Amino acid sequence: MCCKWLTTTIITTKFIAVYSLFSNLNYKQLLKMRRLPVYLLLDTSGSMTGEPIEAVKNGVQVMISSLRQNPQAIETAFISIITFDSVARQVVPLTDLASFQMVDIKATGTTCLGEALKLVANCIDNEVAKTTAEQKGDWKPLVFIMTDGIPTDDWQSGLEEFKKRKTAYTVACAAGNSADSNLLKQITENVVSLDTADSQSIAKFFSWVSASIGVTSTKVEDAGKQVTGLSELPPPPSELNIVT
Repeated sequence: MCCKWLTTTIITTKFIAVYSLFSNLNYKQLLKMRRLPVYLLLDTSGSMTGEPIEAVKNGVQVMISSLRQNPQAIETAFISIITFDSVARQVVPLTDLASFQMVDIKATGTTCLGEALKLVANCIDNEVAKTTAEQKGDWKPLVFIMTDGIPTDDWQSGLEEFKKRKTAYTVACAAGNSADSNLLKQITENVVSLDTADSQSIAKFFSWVSASIGVTSTKVEDAGKQVTGLSELPPPPSELNIVT
């Protein structure tokens, strides 16, 4: 009888210990198990040759370095890079900030934005965990598009595929006078423009993207809610014009 009582006591004690362990997983800890996917679609067409493409490469590196200093972003944000010229390529798959390594990119060819939209749609399908009955999926992805020109492919069919996927928000940047802000408005209501595609302006764009990812990471971690539009993001620098 004593042994039976002792066995029951040990089992009960273990159950209480396990229950306490899971009870102590607070809301924020549970949220940290969900990733915040971020997709950057970058124009690498021939018109980006020289200063613009170098500014893009530097901008990505500075953005990653900045996000690594953000305690919320380092836990939550996962970054992917998709380039588009005559073809679209996912040059960096969805990767955590600590492991992220930028590859060399070159400017060449035309501007296949439609292919890039189709590709990011497929990447969202394959890389972003969906919510099931057993677990919460990843947060809805953020998509940032930067282009300095007009699409040379069937961008409408790419947009049709992209629109079937749910994102938290998509921001498109028209870099320089050759980009068509009105066209980008058909992709997303969140459009900003740069008067010139020089190194200083592009650097400001990536700095703002970094701040926007940081704000979104903080909101999902602290409040369990996502940012849904420009009004909830940091004010853009003077080089960035909000297209209305």
